[in-house]
Amino acid sequence: MIRFSFVLCLALAPILTAPPAAGDEARWRALWPATDFSRTTIDLDEVLSGGPPKDGIPAIDAPQMIAVADETRLTEAEPVMTLTHPGDAPRAWPIRYLIWHEIVNDRVGDMPVAVTFCPLCNTGMIFDRRLGGRTYSFGVSGLLRHSDMIMYDRETESWWQQALGEGIAGQMAGKRLTQLPARMESWGDFRRAHPDGLVMDEPDWPRAYGSNPYVGYDSAARPFLYTGDDPPHGIAPLARVVRVGNRAWPMERVVAAGTLTEAGVTLSWTGGQASALDEKAIGKGRDVGSVRVTDPATGRDLVHDLPFAFAFHAFHPQGEWMLGR
Repeated sequence: MIRFSFVLCLALAPILTAPPAAGDEARWRALWPATDFSRTTIDLDEVLSGGPPKDGIPAIDAPQMIAVADETRLTEAEPVMTLTHPGDAPRAWPIRYLIWHEIVNDRVGDMPVAVTFCPLCNTGMIFDRRLGGRTYSFGVSGLLRHSDMIMYDRETESWWQQALGEGIAGQMAGKRLTQLPARMESWGDFRRAHPDGLVMDEPDWPRAYGSNPYVGYDSAARPFLYTGDDPPHGIAPLARVVRVGNRAWPMERVVAAGTLTEAGVTLSWTGGQASALDEKAIGKGRDVGSVRVTDPATGRDLVHDLPFAFAFHAFHPQGEWMLGR
Protein backbone atom coordinates (compact mmCIF):
# COMPACT_ATOMS: atom_id res chain seq x y z
CA MET A 1 0.00 0.00 0.00
CA ILE A 2 1.27 3.49 -0.82
CA ARG A 3 2.06 5.57 2.27
CA PHE A 4 1.14 8.92 0.75
CA SER A 5 2.65 11.89 2.54
CA PHE A 6 0.56 14.84 3.69
CA VAL A 7 2.01 16.96 0.88
CA LEU A 8 0.90 14.48 -1.76
CA CYS A 9 -2.56 14.20 -0.22
CA LEU A 10 -2.93 17.96 -0.56
CA ALA A 11 -1.84 17.78 -4.19
CA LEU A 12 -4.40 15.08 -4.89
CA ALA A 13 -7.24 16.75 -2.99
CA PRO A 14 -9.06 17.92 -6.15
CA ILE A 15 -9.41 14.30 -7.24
CA LEU A 16 -11.12 13.43 -3.99
CA THR A 17 -13.51 16.37 -4.07
CA ALA A 18 -14.50 16.64 -7.72
CA PRO A 19 -15.01 14.15 -10.53
CA PRO A 20 -12.10 13.92 -12.95
CA ALA A 21 -12.62 15.40 -16.38
CA ALA A 22 -12.57 12.36 -18.64
CA GLY A 23 -13.79 12.54 -22.21
CA ASP A 24 -15.33 15.97 -21.67
CA GLU A 25 -13.96 17.79 -24.71
CA ALA A 26 -16.06 20.87 -23.97
CA ARG A 27 -14.38 21.17 -20.60
CA TRP A 28 -10.94 20.71 -22.13
CA ARG A 29 -11.73 23.47 -24.63
CA ALA A 30 -12.78 25.78 -21.82
CA LEU A 31 -9.67 25.07 -19.76
CA TRP A 32 -7.31 25.10 -22.75
CA PRO A 33 -8.74 27.68 -25.16
CA ALA A 34 -5.47 28.02 -27.10
CA THR A 35 -5.16 24.28 -27.79
CA ASP A 36 -6.34 23.11 -31.21
CA PHE A 37 -8.45 20.06 -30.34
CA SER A 38 -9.27 19.45 -33.99
CA ARG A 39 -5.85 17.78 -34.04
CA THR A 40 -5.50 14.79 -31.73
CA THR A 41 -3.79 11.42 -31.95
CA ILE A 42 -5.45 9.88 -28.88
CA ASP A 43 -8.86 9.22 -27.41
CA LEU A 44 -9.50 12.12 -25.04
CA ASP A 45 -11.42 9.72 -22.81
CA GLU A 46 -8.01 8.44 -21.69
CA VAL A 47 -7.04 11.83 -20.21
CA LEU A 48 -7.62 12.49 -16.51
CA SER A 49 -6.88 15.31 -14.11
CA GLY A 50 -3.95 14.38 -11.88
CA GLY A 51 -5.06 16.85 -9.20
CA PRO A 52 -2.84 19.93 -9.55
CA PRO A 53 -4.00 22.47 -12.16
CA LYS A 54 -1.99 23.69 -15.12
CA ASP A 55 1.40 24.83 -13.79
CA GLY A 56 0.36 23.72 -10.31
CA ILE A 57 3.57 21.74 -10.51
CA PRO A 58 5.92 24.52 -11.66
CA ALA A 59 8.51 23.72 -14.31
CA ILE A 60 11.95 25.25 -13.82
CA ASP A 61 13.41 27.55 -16.48
CA ALA A 62 17.14 28.26 -16.95
CA PRO A 63 18.30 26.79 -13.63
CA GLN A 64 21.51 27.82 -11.96
CA MET A 65 24.31 25.28 -12.34
CA ILE A 66 27.19 24.91 -9.91
CA ALA A 67 30.45 23.01 -9.99
CA VAL A 68 30.32 19.40 -8.84
CA ALA A 69 32.95 20.23 -6.22
CA ASP A 70 30.67 22.89 -4.70
CA GLU A 71 27.64 20.61 -4.21
CA THR A 72 27.29 19.57 -0.55
CA ARG A 73 23.59 18.70 -0.16
CA LEU A 74 23.31 15.49 -2.20
CA THR A 75 23.99 12.10 -0.68
CA GLU A 76 26.08 9.53 -2.55
CA ALA A 77 23.17 7.26 -3.51
CA GLU A 78 20.73 9.94 -4.63
CA PRO A 79 19.59 9.57 -8.26
CA VAL A 80 20.42 12.24 -10.81
CA MET A 81 19.60 12.59 -14.49
CA THR A 82 22.82 13.11 -16.41
CA LEU A 83 23.87 14.08 -19.91
CA THR A 84 27.26 14.31 -21.58
CA HIS A 85 27.18 16.55 -24.65
CA PRO A 86 30.26 16.92 -26.87
CA GLY A 87 32.06 20.20 -26.28
CA ASP A 88 30.34 20.96 -22.97
CA ALA A 89 30.81 19.96 -19.34
CA PRO A 90 28.80 16.88 -18.28
CA ARG A 91 25.70 17.89 -16.35
CA ALA A 92 23.47 16.43 -13.65
CA TRP A 93 19.93 17.31 -12.61
CA PRO A 94 19.03 15.82 -9.21
CA ILE A 95 15.82 13.86 -8.90
CA ARG A 96 15.31 15.59 -5.51
CA TYR A 97 14.33 18.65 -7.59
CA LEU A 98 12.70 16.92 -10.55
CA ILE A 99 10.33 14.98 -8.29
CA TRP A 100 8.79 18.33 -7.28
CA HIS A 101 9.01 20.15 -10.64
CA GLU A 102 8.94 17.33 -13.25
CA ILE A 103 10.31 19.53 -16.07
CA VAL A 104 13.46 21.65 -16.32
CA ASN A 105 13.90 23.81 -19.41
CA ASP A 106 17.65 24.18 -19.70
CA ARG A 107 20.44 24.61 -22.20
CA VAL A 108 23.55 22.46 -22.63
CA GLY A 109 26.03 24.39 -24.73
CA ASP A 110 24.11 25.39 -27.85
CA MET A 111 21.41 22.77 -27.34
CA PRO A 112 18.13 23.63 -25.54
CA VAL A 113 16.93 20.64 -23.55
CA ALA A 114 13.88 19.58 -21.54
CA VAL A 115 14.85 17.42 -18.57
CA THR A 116 11.72 15.52 -17.54
CA PHE A 117 10.73 13.05 -14.83
CA CYS A 118 7.30 11.55 -14.22
CA PRO A 119 7.34 9.99 -10.73
CA LEU A 120 4.20 7.94 -11.40
CA CYS A 121 5.86 6.10 -14.33
CA ASN A 122 9.53 6.48 -13.31
CA THR A 123 10.17 7.87 -16.78
CA GLY A 124 13.25 10.08 -16.66
CA MET A 125 13.93 11.43 -20.16
CA ILE A 126 15.83 14.35 -21.67
CA PHE A 127 14.67 15.83 -24.97
CA ASP A 128 16.07 18.32 -27.46
CA ARG A 129 13.60 21.25 -27.36
CA ARG A 130 14.16 22.14 -31.01
CA LEU A 131 11.74 20.98 -33.65
CA GLY A 132 11.21 22.26 -37.17
CA GLY A 133 13.57 25.20 -36.70
CA ARG A 134 11.80 26.42 -33.56
CA THR A 135 12.67 26.06 -29.87
CA TYR A 136 9.90 25.11 -27.47
CA SER A 137 9.60 25.39 -23.71
CA PHE A 138 7.47 23.06 -21.65
CA GLY A 139 5.21 23.17 -18.63
CA VAL A 140 3.29 20.63 -16.56
CA SER A 141 -0.37 20.43 -17.61
CA GLY A 142 -1.65 18.70 -14.47
CA LEU A 143 -3.15 16.01 -16.72
CA LEU A 144 -2.35 12.32 -16.92
CA ARG A 145 -2.79 9.60 -19.51
CA HIS A 146 -2.05 6.02 -18.43
CA SER A 147 -0.69 7.65 -15.25
CA ASP A 148 1.97 9.50 -17.25
CA MET A 149 2.47 13.25 -17.21
CA ILE A 150 1.08 15.25 -20.11
CA MET A 151 3.40 18.16 -20.82
CA TYR A 152 2.38 21.21 -22.83
CA ASP A 153 4.46 23.61 -24.87
CA ARG A 154 4.03 27.29 -24.11
CA GLU A 155 4.28 28.34 -27.75
CA THR A 156 1.24 26.48 -29.13
CA GLU A 157 -0.27 24.98 -25.93
CA SER A 158 -0.17 21.57 -27.57
CA TRP A 159 -0.20 18.54 -25.27
CA TRP A 160 2.76 16.15 -25.25
CA GLN A 161 2.99 12.64 -23.79
CA GLN A 162 6.11 12.65 -21.66
CA ALA A 163 6.75 8.89 -21.90
CA LEU A 164 6.89 9.19 -25.70
CA GLY A 165 8.04 12.76 -26.29
CA GLU A 166 5.15 12.93 -28.72
CA GLY A 167 2.52 15.59 -29.37
CA ILE A 168 -0.95 14.15 -28.73
CA ALA A 169 -3.30 17.14 -29.03
CA GLY A 170 -3.05 20.57 -30.62
CA GLN A 171 -1.00 22.04 -33.41
CA MET A 172 1.94 19.74 -32.63
CA ALA A 173 -0.08 16.50 -32.54
CA GLY A 174 1.90 13.72 -34.17
CA LYS A 175 5.24 15.51 -33.85
CA ARG A 176 8.01 13.84 -31.86
CA LEU A 177 10.87 15.34 -29.89
CA THR A 178 14.35 13.86 -30.14
CA GLN A 179 15.22 11.92 -27.00
CA LEU A 180 18.85 12.22 -25.93
CA PRO A 181 21.14 9.49 -24.52
CA ALA A 182 20.75 10.55 -20.90
CA ARG A 183 21.28 8.35 -17.86
CA MET A 184 19.79 8.02 -14.40
CA GLU A 185 22.65 7.24 -12.05
CA SER A 186 23.77 7.90 -8.50
CA TRP A 187 25.23 11.24 -7.54
CA GLY A 188 28.33 9.46 -6.25
CA ASP A 189 28.97 7.74 -9.59
CA PHE A 190 28.52 10.98 -11.52
CA ARG A 191 30.69 12.99 -9.11
CA ARG A 192 33.55 10.49 -9.32
CA ALA A 193 33.35 10.17 -13.12
CA HIS A 194 33.01 13.91 -13.76
CA PRO A 195 34.72 15.95 -11.01
CA ASP A 196 34.80 18.92 -13.39
CA GLY A 197 31.11 18.61 -14.27
CA LEU A 198 28.15 20.80 -13.39
CA VAL A 199 25.05 20.08 -11.31
CA MET A 200 21.76 21.93 -11.00
CA ASP A 201 21.62 24.13 -7.91
CA GLU A 202 18.64 24.08 -5.54
CA PRO A 203 15.69 26.05 -6.98
CA ASP A 204 14.30 29.03 -5.12
CA TRP A 205 10.93 27.43 -4.35
CA PRO A 206 9.41 26.46 -0.98
CA ARG A 207 9.65 22.69 -1.42
CA ALA A 208 10.92 19.91 0.84
CA TYR A 209 13.83 19.10 -1.45
CA GLY A 210 15.45 15.79 -0.62
CA SER A 211 12.17 14.27 0.55
CA ASN A 212 9.92 11.96 -1.44
CA PRO A 213 6.20 12.90 -1.57
CA TYR A 214 5.36 9.44 -3.00
CA VAL A 215 6.55 7.32 -0.08
CA GLY A 216 6.35 3.61 -0.86
CA TYR A 217 4.97 4.15 -4.36
CA ASP A 218 7.24 1.73 -6.20
CA SER A 219 6.19 -1.06 -3.81
CA ALA A 220 2.48 -0.55 -4.52
CA ALA A 221 0.36 -3.22 -6.17
CA ARG A 222 -1.22 -0.80 -8.63
CA PRO A 223 -0.16 2.46 -10.28
CA PHE A 224 -1.97 5.68 -9.44
CA LEU A 225 -4.91 6.55 -11.72
CA TYR A 226 -4.13 3.71 -14.13
CA THR A 227 -6.99 1.59 -15.45
CA GLY A 228 -5.19 -0.27 -18.23
CA ASP A 229 -4.09 -3.87 -18.40
CA ASP A 230 -1.25 -5.26 -16.32
CA PRO A 231 1.94 -6.14 -18.18
CA PRO A 232 2.18 -9.71 -19.50
CA HIS A 233 4.38 -12.61 -18.35
CA GLY A 234 3.46 -12.10 -14.69
CA ILE A 235 5.63 -8.99 -14.44
CA ALA A 236 4.52 -6.71 -11.60
CA PRO A 237 3.08 -3.38 -12.82
CA LEU A 238 5.58 -1.32 -10.82
CA ALA A 239 8.63 -3.43 -11.61
CA ARG A 240 11.31 -1.41 -13.36
CA VAL A 241 12.31 -2.27 -16.91
CA VAL A 242 15.02 -0.97 -19.23
CA ARG A 243 13.42 0.35 -22.42
CA VAL A 244 15.45 0.68 -25.56
CA GLY A 245 13.21 1.62 -28.49
CA ASN A 246 10.36 -0.88 -28.64
CA ARG A 247 12.05 -3.45 -26.38
CA ALA A 248 11.99 -3.84 -22.60
CA TRP A 249 14.37 -5.83 -20.40
CA PRO A 250 13.06 -6.63 -16.89
CA MET A 251 15.42 -4.99 -14.43
CA GLU A 252 15.66 -8.13 -12.33
CA ARG A 253 17.12 -9.96 -15.34
CA VAL A 254 19.71 -7.24 -15.90
CA VAL A 255 20.62 -7.24 -12.20
CA ALA A 256 21.06 -11.03 -12.17
CA ALA A 257 23.29 -10.96 -15.25
CA GLY A 258 25.31 -7.87 -14.39
CA THR A 259 25.97 -7.38 -18.10
CA LEU A 260 23.84 -8.43 -21.08
CA THR A 261 24.59 -8.00 -24.76
CA GLU A 262 21.76 -8.79 -27.14
CA ALA A 263 19.59 -7.18 -29.83
CA GLY A 264 22.46 -4.84 -30.65
CA VAL A 265 22.83 -3.27 -27.20
CA THR A 266 24.82 -3.86 -24.03
CA LEU A 267 23.16 -3.32 -20.67
CA SER A 268 25.36 -3.08 -17.58
CA TRP A 269 24.12 -2.83 -13.98
CA THR A 270 25.94 -1.63 -10.88
CA GLY A 271 24.58 -1.12 -7.39
CA GLY A 272 24.59 2.05 -5.35
CA GLN A 273 21.63 4.14 -6.57
CA ALA A 274 18.69 4.73 -4.22
CA SER A 275 15.09 4.50 -5.38
CA ALA A 276 13.57 7.98 -5.33
CA LEU A 277 10.10 6.50 -4.74
CA ASP A 278 10.71 4.37 -1.66
CA GLU A 279 11.63 6.01 1.65
CA LYS A 280 10.76 9.52 2.81
CA ALA A 281 14.38 10.62 2.43
CA ILE A 282 15.28 10.04 -1.21
CA GLY A 283 18.89 9.19 -0.41
CA LYS A 284 17.78 6.41 1.95
CA GLY A 285 15.66 4.53 -0.57
CA ARG A 286 16.47 0.90 -1.26
CA ASP A 287 19.28 0.19 -3.69
CA VAL A 288 17.91 -0.23 -7.22
CA GLY A 289 21.26 0.33 -8.88
CA SER A 290 22.18 2.08 -12.11
CA VAL A 291 22.01 0.83 -15.69
CA ARG A 292 24.19 1.92 -18.54
CA VAL A 293 23.04 1.13 -22.10
CA THR A 294 25.71 1.26 -24.77
CA ASP A 295 26.47 0.29 -28.34
CA PRO A 296 28.63 -2.86 -28.05
CA ALA A 297 30.66 -1.85 -31.10
CA THR A 298 31.51 1.71 -30.09
CA GLY A 299 30.77 1.95 -26.35
CA ARG A 300 28.62 5.03 -26.95
CA ASP A 301 25.64 5.64 -24.68
CA LEU A 302 22.30 4.79 -26.29
CA VAL A 303 18.89 6.36 -25.82
CA HIS A 304 16.87 4.53 -23.17
CA ASP A 305 14.81 5.02 -20.05
CA LEU A 306 13.70 3.03 -17.00
CA PRO A 307 9.89 3.02 -16.87
CA PHE A 308 7.71 0.89 -14.71
CA ALA A 309 6.49 -2.18 -16.56
CA PHE A 310 2.88 -0.96 -16.76
CA ALA A 311 4.02 2.22 -18.53
CA PHE A 312 6.00 0.30 -21.13
CA HIS A 313 3.00 -1.93 -21.75
CA ALA A 314 0.61 1.03 -21.99
CA PHE A 315 2.70 3.09 -24.40
CA HIS A 316 4.31 0.23 -26.34
CA PRO A 317 1.52 -2.36 -26.46
CA GLN A 318 3.22 -4.19 -29.32
CA GLY A 319 6.64 -3.94 -27.71
CA GLU A 320 8.99 -6.88 -27.29
CA TRP A 321 9.67 -8.22 -23.81
CA MET A 322 13.27 -9.38 -23.53
CA LEU A 323 12.86 -12.30 -21.16
CA GLY A 324 15.83 -14.42 -22.22
CA ARG A 325 13.85 -17.57 -22.76
